[in-house]
Amino acid sequence: MTAVTLITTTVIQTMTDIFAKMRHETKHQIGKHEDLVLSQRLGKLFKRDEFAGPDGTYKVTSLYFDTPYDDALREKLEGQLKREKFRLRYYGNEVETIRLEKKFKINGLSGKNQLNLTKDEVIKILNGEYSFLLDKNSQLAVEFYSKLQGRLLKPKTIVTYDREAFRYPAADVRITLDRNIRTSLHVVDFFRETVQKVSVADGFTVLEVKYRHFIPDVVLMAIQTEGSLTTAFSKYAVCRRFD
Repeated sequence: MTAVTLITTTVIQTMTDIFAKMRHETKHQIGKHEDLVLSQRLGKLFKRDEFAGPDGTYKVTSLYFDTPYDDALREKLEGQLKREKFRLRYYGNEVETIRLEKKFKINGLSGKNQLNLTKDEVIKILNGEYSFLLDKNSQLAVEFYSKLQGRLLKPKTIVTYDREAFRYPAADVRITLDRNIRTSLHVVDFFRETVQKVSVADGFTVLEVKYRHFIPDVVLMAIQTEGSLTTAFSKYAVCRRFD
């Protein structure tokens, strides 16, 4: 096998692996009444997410990065078929392990790569110290480093919300109800729970359904509501209005 053939085969296999992990993703805006009905119904039918607290929910806090020209925001607003964004994320108040995530879309399908970082490593990133990423033995870390340097990615906004999540493992379906979406006016507040946050989605909940190949009938029937509005709602884009 020649070097060119080997490289071509590797690239094809890599792309095949990427598409195999990608999912369809639909979003709906629903009112408080529909939210209550769905929460009760889904709780009787499906397993709750492993992150759930005693009340069945958990807090998600993300710090999004973008270029000086807001390329990720622009690509989203323009509805480009191929786009990506980077974020740091933690759950609840547990900040000792933070996920670096690259979220990407290709022709309507969504994918995500992720890497665990420590709080100290995240603080280094926020202070502009990126070189340690090259020692992580991670393709995602190297890519993030190259785009921090080459595309001048910078922290742009914090997105926080309360999530109730359900799973239907038989068809690899995940259903989430995201409530109380809010943002901080200062990215330096990423780890500060007590900081004042601005609500950006009063009066409605975002219902998301993620699936690989198809939505089973049991899921379709379970998520039916009278007042839902299918939408391309982006938490990142909405929170950027408060810069």
